[in-house]
Amino acid sequence: MSTTESTSRDTLKDLIQILHDGQQGFKKASEDIKDSDLKTLFSKFSLQRSKFAGELEAELSALGEEDAHKQGTTITGAAHRVWIDLKSALTGKDNHAVLVEAERGEDAAVKTYTDALDEKALPSSLRSIISRQAVEVKAAHDEVKALRDAFKKS
Repeated sequence: MSTTESTSRDTLKDLIQILHDGQQGFKKASEDIKDSDLKTLFSKFSLQRSKFAGELEAELSALGEEDAHKQGTTITGAAHRVWIDLKSALTGKDNHAVLVEAERGEDAAVKTYTDALDEKALPSSLRSIISRQAVEVKAAHDEVKALRDAFKKS
């Protein structure tokens, strides 16, 4: 296996894991939150992450990775979701508290995408997909952060 192929596989696996974490985190947040607008937004972001993971799983399969669709969530992601559960239970599912945790998860996603785009050995076709997704992940992060700030003030 070439260095480029190995780097591509590792990068895709990292991204797929963070996307699954985000999908599950946003799904859980949408179930816990009472605000209907936030519920809708979190559901939208959960579906977005699922779609992005599917795209990258197809790329991973094209590189010959078996069971690419079975990439799980990260240990950090599972711990993060547990933390959201705990925080929600302790705060009565307070909008601001849930948004704070959602932003923490989004910080991790943005960093994972930034790290992926810093990889010099990625083929241009894969870099293009990751770059497009990174823009949307950053936009989601910024939206969650703005909402977090808005709920903090209210």
